[in-house]
Amino acid sequence: MKFGIFYEHQLPRPWTADSERTLIQNSLDQIELADRLGYDYAWEVEHHFLEEYSHSSAPEVFLAAASQRTKRIRLGHGIVQLTTNHPARVAERVSTLDLVSNGRVDLGLGEGASVTELHPFDRRFRDKRVVWEEAVQATLPMFWMEGWEWDGHYFKFPLRNVVPKPVQKPHPPLWVACSQLDTIVYAGHRGMGALCFKFVDLASARAWVNAYYNTFVHNQQKLTDYRTNPNIAVVGGFMCCETDEEAQRRSDGWTFFQFTLQTYNSEGPFKPGEMNFWERYQEWKKTPQGQRRTENELIGSPATIRQRLYELEKANVDQVILLNQAGKNTHQDICSSLELFAREVMPEFQGREAEHQEWKRAVLAGEETLEIIDTEAYNQAGRLRPTQPPSEEAQRVKDQIEARIAGS
Repeated sequence: MKFGIFYEHQLPRPWTADSERTLIQNSLDQIELADRLGYDYAWEVEHHFLEEYSHSSAPEVFLAAASQRTKRIRLGHGIVQLTTNHPARVAERVSTLDLVSNGRVDLGLGEGASVTELHPFDRRFRDKRVVWEEAVQATLPMFWMEGWEWDGHYFKFPLRNVVPKPVQKPHPPLWVACSQLDTIVYAGHRGMGALCFKFVDLASARAWVNAYYNTFVHNQQKLTDYRTNPNIAVVGGFMCCETDEEAQRRSDGWTFFQFTLQTYNSEGPFKPGEMNFWERYQEWKKTPQGQRRTENELIGSPATIRQRLYELEKANVDQVILLNQAGKNTHQDICSSLELFAREVMPEFQGREAEHQEWKRAVLAGEETLEIIDTEAYNQAGRLRPTQPPSEEAQRVKDQIEARIAGS
């Protein structure tokens, strides 16, 4: 099993003139520490206009800074919003980051989380999947083609050579953001890694891993000619302390992550400054939903976290991504948690990575058959909002995309 750390750059109110600078500098210190301690990945999101929830609108800049303070840790876009960025700018920035990091980039691709950030870029929430699929087709060949043009519905691009090209050929490893659990199967269908930004119940982990790999092996349909990336990673709230009680106390605000995104999705957009999410979160924590705790939290003593990781390891999860920078968790507590986990827990699981890779090789080669487990029982709880069908215009584009795939 591999381990990553995860950054939204959350910044609950109240703010001072120095709050954002301190947040960014502390995060860079934490990634530098994680690199020394042997963590495998550092993931950074892209969001826009989501006050308090995520002050991370330019992840390529932050990750470039992190690349110069680290030597081995991989730097993950978790994710680039293909709906709100021009394909050529995505390829240019990611390739440049791959060059300055000496080939350490992983590229997660996503759609955007809410109308708050999509509408200012003239994108409709209900059409974001179709826009994303066309963007994948338009963007990825830019990494390896010396001349590329695109004449689509949402993007148009004349014949040009998009430079520079990345160190990793033909492109960095590809991932899909899976904010809805059923997107895990979709990631397997498209041949990309699954970044599960929903807290998967430990009892359901095997069902989702099996569904992902069964789809990857037996029902894969790539959007264009990119290199596949069979991997499934799960994000979990994280704080490692000497005792369970201390860990719970020091991570008191980690569910701010869930609360704020749900509030943006259900009630946003808000006028700038009209909502104090942190104050409202204090009231939400007193409700039954706010007091609920699940077994998938990686919050506790080394012994508690170790036991929960055994379950994920048994389910054959490839990577666990630790959500430590959440709410008002302090820089000191985040660093001490990373140190304790790296000393007491992480080496055991990293030490069995070769065994896991052999399991994966056998599955991908068809030498091992995975049980088919119905995931529907676990699906509804993972939905942030009801799904809507794409507009008629977007449906026509989707049909064109599928026809293009069939004819390639």
